[in-house]
Amino acid sequence: MAARWRFWCVSVTMVVALLIVCDVPSASAQRKKEMVLSEKVSQLMEWTNKRPVIRMNGDKFRRLVKAPPRNYSVIVMFTALQLHRQCVVCKQADEEFQILANSWRYSSAFTNRIFFAMVDFDEGSDVFQMLNMNSAPTFINFPAKGKPKRGDTYELQVRGFSAEQIARWIADRTDVNIRVIRPPNYAGPLMLGLLLAVIGGLVYLRRSNMEFLFNKTGWAFAALNYIHGSSQAQFVAETHIVLLFNGGVTLGMVLLCEAATSDMDIGKRKTF
Repeated sequence: MAARWRFWCVSVTMVVALLIVCDVPSASAQRKKEMVLSEKVSQLMEWTNKRPVIRMNGDKFRRLVKAPPRNYSVIVMFTALQLHRQCVVCKQADEEFQILANSWRYSSAFTNRIFFAMVDFDEGSDVFQMLNMNSAPTFINFPAKGKPKRGDTYELQVRGFSAEQIARWIADRTDVNIRVIRPPNYAGPLMLGLLLAVIGGLVYLRRSNMEFLFNKTGWAFAALNYIHGSSQAQFVAETHIVLLFNGGVTLGMVLLCEAATSDMDIGKRKTF
């Protein structure tokens, strides 16, 4: 009876020891996995602080995007920006992608849930081969868990490549909402101001003969030359012109009222 009891005690002790021995490697592997993940996130955050769109080659892509562990999504633009590739669409798409990434990086809601990256064909042709890709630009969401699904490839031909459209697609795939903030463009108003200054100068120089202002052919020619190749730019510029015209009319009314009601000298009233 005592021998049997000793046998059971030894058996239980061996089982417990085996469980402990098996659990130690498991805990060690978990800690190692967490360390690797922490290092990857820290590296991505460091690069993002320097440049919102991280440029990746084959090694960086395999280590930070493809290889586990990963608790973040990566929006990758596959492109071909080198001049000898002659990809005009790639340049346009890159500009929109940069606007979107900057909007996210400098947003108050910025976190390490998603990162933006790009792989240029001349810097990561092995990545293109690995993914069986033969066209650019292409946007793919690499989710935090699992492999990309069909919906994780952006339908460029259907949706276009504007930053707003890509942001909506990202919200659908990651539940991260990005408010696109475009940098101000002063080129249009400056050119318009210069044009008005030139016109004003011509009017002043020919103030003794104003018949050219009633030349319909001249105005028609000027209107035809103004038509812009992009309808969006045309609408924006027309809005600025109408705004200036309304401002001029308003200013003129104010000056007329001031001249009629003020007691200033006759010279200033005529100027007003």
